[in-house]
Amino acid sequence: MSAGRQNQIMVILSIIERGKAKAYIEMLDKRNIGFHMQCVGQGTASSEMMDILGLGSSDKDIVLSYAPRKVVAALAAELTKDLSSGMGYNGLMMLLSTSAINNIAAELLMQTVQTENSEIEGEASAMKSEYHHSLILITVNQGYTDGVMQTAKKAGATGGTVIRARLEGVEQVMALQVQEEKEIIAILAPDSVRNQIMEEVNKEFGLRSEARGVVCSVPVDRAMKI
Repeated sequence: MSAGRQNQIMVILSIIERGKAKAYIEMLDKRNIGFHMQCVGQGTASSEMMDILGLGSSDKDIVLSYAPRKVVAALAAELTKDLSSGMGYNGLMMLLSTSAINNIAAELLMQTVQTENSEIEGEASAMKSEYHHSLILITVNQGYTDGVMQTAKKAGATGGTVIRARLEGVEQVMALQVQEEKEIIAILAPDSVRNQIMEEVNKEFGLRSEARGVVCSVPVDRAMKI
């Protein structure tokens, strides 16, 4: 495991309209981003908010991709040139830094770097300092998503994406019975309201509640419409 690669490998978390993942992945492949995982989710924003944001259907494809920072910076620079129109995938791309990655994976991913452009180098180093948002991840028992989102919105959230999940390998946590079927709610939020959202959700839906919620956040280097 290598922590020294933390400034070289990034994760791209993309939430796009259902059915567009194949074309989206092909687009990333053409830009030397070639390692992906795909799952499905459900948007929680109202249809009115979806229309305002231009995000289309609430059914979502979720794509998790890994790539060298230089390659991600080149993609971000390309998208930044015309953010008004997006790329036609009716969704959102979030760029996340890794703190460590296994060595073989890092070596394989770094082989895709084909540019040494100094402008892209600068873009890569500046990404994190320009954006002040976090990805809040809330894991709860099934059936509590609506309540979680109502609480989160009162605390400043505008919407989120629900991912169906299943807990494996753990029968009890802190002497509390844990339901296997889970829902993960992903919320992109400004850092200014992140703690308030997390505290309010944890107060009503934390591990001591029937929802058995676990709440955490991950810093986002940048997010953009695609």
